Amino acid sequence: MSGGPPQEKRLGVLVDGTPMAEKDAHALWERFSDWMEEHRGDLAGFAAQEGFLSVHPGVDGDRPVLRASKSTAQRPYAPVGAEPAAPPSRNPAKGGGRPRAGGSPARQGGPPGPDRRSANPRDSTGKPRK
Repeated sequence: MSGGPPQEKRLGVLVDGTPMAEKDAHALWERFSDWMEEHRGDLAGFAAQEGFLSVHPGVDGDRPVLRASKSTAQRPYAPVGAEPAAPPSRNPAKGGGRPRAGGSPARQGGPPGPDRRSANPRDSTGKPRK
């Protein structure tokens, strides 16, 4: 009993959603593999060489696919299944600003206020607190 079709028959290529002929798809995968060996992570370079705006590897069920497009711009290379990360917010009210450690939201509000001993070791007259 066989474990399924040979790998080369499972490889697929979709160009703007349209499946590429099996023979052409296999040849594109070969070129893609060779390119990525020499130019690790350079999807945009491979896409340009092949006449596409973008190429993204992915999985369709259990079948490896290359999604090529002549109209969609290239996204950064990411592991299969990963969602593109949103850029960090610079607005502290929306969780941006400086990186935060764990703990309660009250502890993440920035430096301690003047009423806390660690931030104001002297009382209002300038004498050290006890």
